[in-house]
This record gives sequence, structure tokens and C-alpha cells, in this order.
Amino acid sequence: MPVVVAALSMVAGTAAYAADEGSVARGGRLYDKWYSVTGQDAPAESHKLYPASAKYADKPGTNWRCKECHGWDGMGVDGAYSGGKHFSGIKGINGMKGGDPAAVIALLSAPAHGFGDYLGEQDLTDLANFVVQGQDSYAAYVSDGKIVGDVERGKQVYGTVCANCHGDEGKLPKEMPPLASLTGNPWELMHKVLNGQPKEVMPALRVFDHQNAADVIAYIEAELPKE
Repeated sequence: MPVVVAALSMVAGTAAYAADEGSVARGGRLYDKWYSVTGQDAPAESHKLYPASAKYADKPGTNWRCKECHGWDGMGVDGAYSGGKHFSGIKGINGMKGGDPAAVIALLSAPAHGFGDYLGEQDLTDLANFVVQGQDSYAAYVSDGKIVGDVERGKQVYGTVCANCHGDEGKLPKEMPPLASLTGNPWELMHKVLNGQPKEVMPALRVFDHQNAADVIAYIEAELPKE
């Protein structure tokens, strides 16, 4: 495959993969739902590395998402996906934090992962940049499954960044549930606030102090209606 050859030929040139925050944020969206970002249909067959005994084994549109195996927190079986309906027993990507993006590209492009059949060179670069430079330590923002943030400061962030699209009460767009009803998974919300929502115009706050993301989620959870 040409993508694999190109990726492997550049393993030595790690400087070519120096990330900027835009690349990392796009990589975060690819990690979320890559086929939506790239405008493709989800693969028709389940990912070969996803266990047949796991809950979503017969749902390729779910088990091909990076987050489904490795978790929103990037820790896989050692993190929030250590149990429950998303448990697959697959390890996280946290071991590659701060590593070599070219090595990640080679891994993604290899037959086992199979992404060389679907993602172009820029897609692989962005996803690799997210894996090595975009993983965030959520310990400072999530405690016992709850977001840790300043509600009043989050109100200011929401009013200036979020309300124009989501409305004062977080009930827009109408085709999605109220934002406050989605706060049960703080790792997912942190990921989306920092990196944006696939195939949407939602801004990514990654370039700013990440406490902003935690604060706005705290405000949404504490002050906005859930219904």
C-alpha cells in the first residue's frame, strides 16, 4: 500500500512530524470518529483486533473508533474502560505519549490495525501527533468520575465560546440532547471540548489553558437544564 510505504520511509525523519495544535486537535477528532472526519462510510466488517466476546463486536461503526478500544482517557483497560459495556481488555495508548510519531504511523498502517487502507498521509500524521502530543493528564480535571472546575469561570467561557451555537440553555442544535444531560462522561466531554466534534464547526479549545475546558463542563453540569 502506498500509504504504508510512505509512512515507513519517513520513520527516520521525525522532524517532519513536528506537531502544531491544529494537527493535534484534528488528530483528536480522528481518534473520536475518523471516518466521519474524512467523509467515509464506516468499515463494513468489524476491526480484526476487537475481541469477538466484547459488547460491540458486531458493530463496525463502533469498534473501528480508536476511542472504543483505547478509551477517551487513552488508558484502555487501565482507565475508565476497565469495566462496563465498553470493556474490551485492550491496552491504552498512554505508553506512546511523548514518543515517535513515525512509529505510531507505522503501527497504524500495519495490516493488524489496518488504517493504511483508509487514512491518507496527513490523516495518519495528525492522528499520530495526537497520540504522542495530545494525550492529556485528566487527573487534574476529573476526580472520582466527576469534573473538577470553577463554575463561575466556566459560565464566562460558555457565554463567549459556546452559547452562540448551543444556546443559553445548552439545548441547541435541536437534533442533539441537552448538553447538561451528557456530563456523565467527563473524559469524553474534555476530549470534545479540547479537540472539537467530528464533522462539526465546534471550536477546539486545545490551544488554551485546559482548565477552561474543565470549567465550562463544570458550569454546564451545575447550571444548565438536563431536559
